[in-house]
Amino acid sequence: MARSTRNPEPTLTRHARGRRRGPVAAVLRGVAFTLAVVLVSGAAVAAYAAWEIGAGIASNAVDIGQGGDTADAPSGIGELEGGFNMLVIGADNSANQNTSAYGKRDVTLNDVNMLVHVAADHQSAVVVSFPRDMLVPIPECTDPDTGEVHAEQYSAMINTAFAKGGEKGGLGCAAKTIEELTGLEVDYAAQFSFASVIQLTNALGGVEVCLADPIKDRFSGLDLDEGVSTIQGEQALQFLRTRKAVGDGSDLSRIALQQTYMSSLVKKLKSDGTLGDVTKLYGIAKVAAESLSLSSNLANINAMISMALTVRNLDLENIQLVQYPVGEAPSDPNRVVPQKETADQLMAAIAADASFSSDPDARRVGVEDTSTEEPADPETETPPSTSPSADPSTTPSAGATTSPPASGVIDGLVGQSAAQESCVVKN
Repeated sequence: MARSTRNPEPTLTRHARGRRRGPVAAVLRGVAFTLAVVLVSGAAVAAYAAWEIGAGIASNAVDIGQGGDTADAPSGIGELEGGFNMLVIGADNSANQNTSAYGKRDVTLNDVNMLVHVAADHQSAVVVSFPRDMLVPIPECTDPDTGEVHAEQYSAMINTAFAKGGEKGGLGCAAKTIEELTGLEVDYAAQFSFASVIQLTNALGGVEVCLADPIKDRFSGLDLDEGVSTIQGEQALQFLRTRKAVGDGSDLSRIALQQTYMSSLVKKLKSDGTLGDVTKLYGIAKVAAESLSLSSNLANINAMISMALTVRNLDLENIQLVQYPVGEAPSDPNRVVPQKETADQLMAAIAADASFSSDPDARRVGVEDTSTEEPADPETETPPSTSPSADPSTTPSAGATTSPPASGVIDGLVGQSAAQESCVVKN
């Protein structure tokens, strides 16, 4: 599905450590679910207790301004036509979280922001992770509970967008922020909580993760030995929340850690053992019904089944897990801003469904590649790069256009494919 692109802001290509400390700062990362919903929830709903689970999903539906009702969902079951974009956020202040363990904020923050793009031919997908400390323009948003319109637009950390829309309008405001930043339309959205991580990994029977070094993190509570471990429940949540003990201690390190987890999760979800286990599939569907908030056009059994059918045959090599390009904010070394040139190329490639991969020479903090196979050579030369400058105050231009890069590597893009093997490196 072709979308227009806009220009995120340029800056340098490094990021300092975050300043905030304590468990409150180490919030939920819902990366474990980005493709779980897309790949298997619909199939589970179709197979088990559809009426009960469907009712639970519908009761938590949220209007994000994409039509507002289930009329936009497919009327029948079958693959979706064309491609789509789905925003997944992880909220750090859900009503049912353990406040004694994770703390409580006065407002809810969208500390996880991931955009899933499935190509029109259903042969490839991209998952873009947006650093929570990135300064971006926050657009006008309306709180549906109070009717209050927050018309003032300002530059702030991307994880404050949810609070501007209120509890009922937060998901929609986060979606609008991502749309204005990327120039891509958000078709569907899902919101996750702390409990969702625990429930999902328990339903799956755990997910394998690899550590290059033993990690004991007093902030998240994670205590894992070197090597491969199978984690689930509370331990999986601790892993996804770990930041201080990984890489350089920044949010970018945690994104890399979460991408390794997501890669392992997708492998398990696509394995014959998982997709053929009726108990696990039912458990995943129950997670969706009990602890997720979905956009109105997704909170529909037909829509979920159709989405699952659309992506069921995606090859791991064709699923790119990338970090939205950023650099250090000139006004604050503990914040980042969009890196214009690389971000423009990434958004142009997504909008055009062009084939691409991350840059193997780009510095990726927090993990090390352990893949045994050499990556395939790009079909064409890598796009040239220049040295960008930083100015976080400028809003991306809706009219600006960038040609998608030639098929191959996007210079400076940080990430991996879902097929890649990697291990987490301690701070």
